[in-house]
Amino acid sequence: MIYVSRQEHFNAAHKLHNPKWSDERNREVFGPCANINWHGHNYDLIVTVKGQPDPETGFVVDLKALSDLLRVHITDQVDHKNLNLDVPFMAGLMASTENLAIAFWQILERELPSITLAQLHCIKLYETPRNFVEYYGG
Repeated sequence: MIYVSRQEHFNAAHKLHNPKWSDERNREVFGPCANINWHGHNYDLIVTVKGQPDPETGFVVDLKALSDLLRVHITDQVDHKNLNLDVPFMAGLMASTENLAIAFWQILERELPSITLAQLHCIKLYETPRNFVEYYGG
């Protein structure tokens, strides 16, 4: 099994806020991430697929095709956007990095077969250089 990864970058704003809670409770739980005027991150997304190299190309996945797929279905949808307000696939969800990674997985699980026989293995999403999530589906 070969694992191939592609890294992309985007910038987005969000706010962590549970509408069922008071402003005080939101500040207590989410701290500055509950800022009424939002806050932003410079996200890095690493998508890893797994499979066997194609005998004719030697590729598990054409990285240009993967980059294009990520751009169209993910980064163009979230880059310089407010995750709470501007991103339809995040509607009704807490705009946490965890939920964003799950949403990305769902999109890629649907779209990846259009470019490769490889399987989605992992999504790693960095919110900051020290804070990131990994998602393996399920």
